[in-house]
Amino acid sequence: MKKALHIIKNILVWLIAAIAVLMMVFNIVSVNTFDRADRTIFGYKAFIVLSDSMSATDFSAGDLILVREADPATLQAGDIISYQSTNEENYGEVVTHKIRARTTDENGSPGFVTYGTTTGENDENVVTYSFVLGKYQMRLPGVGQFFQFLKTTPGYIVCIFLPFLLLILIQGVNSIRLFRRYKAEQLAEIEARREQEKAELAAQREQLEAERQESQKMMAELLQLKKELAGKDGGPPEPPAV
Repeated sequence: MKKALHIIKNILVWLIAAIAVLMMVFNIVSVNTFDRADRTIFGYKAFIVLSDSMSATDFSAGDLILVREADPATLQAGDIISYQSTNEENYGEVVTHKIRARTTDENGSPGFVTYGTTTGENDENVVTYSFVLGKYQMRLPGVGQFFQFLKTTPGYIVCIFLPFLLLILIQGVNSIRLFRRYKAEQLAEIEARREQEKAELAAQREQLEAERQESQKMMAELLQLKKELAGKDGGPPEPPAV
C-alpha cells in the first residue's frame, strides 16, 4: 500500500512539474510568436481572434487561427486573409476578413475589398498587397482565450506560479522528511553504538571477574598444596637436649 502511494505521489509530482514547464513554454511562445506578423511556426502565423466580425461563418473571438503566407496575386474573392489594418479605428492591428472583390486603391495599387461576414459591411480602406500577411487555413476553437488568460496576472499565478510553488512545497516537505529520517538514523546508530559499548564493558567486567575468581581459586589450591606438603615432612625438627 505504501509503495503504491509513493508511486502515485511521484506521478503527481512529475505531472505538476510537466504542467508548470509546459505552461511556461506556452507563455513564452505566446508572447514571442502569437499576434506577431514577423514570426512563424512551421510556416504558419498564429493570431488570436479579438472580435466576432467573422463569427457568422468561420471563427469567433477567442479562437486561435493559423495563417499561411500566400502570393497576393493568387488570392480570389471568397478567400479569407489576415492583413494589417490601415483603417483609422484600428490602425496597425491584425484583421482577418473575407475578400469580396479584387480592386485597386486610389494610387492604382492592386488590392482587395474585404468585409466581416457578421455585419457584411466593407472595411474602410482597400487592402493592398503589401499589407497582406497570409491566407487563413484553420482555427483552434477557444485556444486563443486560454493564451490570453495565460498572459494576464491571474493566468500567470494560476498556471505557472502556483504549480511551481506547489513543487517547491512538496520538495520542501520531502527534504524535511529526509532530514528527520537522517537524524533518526543517526540517533539510532549512536544508541546502537552505546549499547554495543555497554555490552563490551559488561563482557570485559565478566571476564575480569572470571579471571579474579580463577586467581583466587589458584591461590586457594596453592595454600592447600603447601599445607599438605608441610604435613608430610612431619613439621620442623626438634632442638637437641642439653
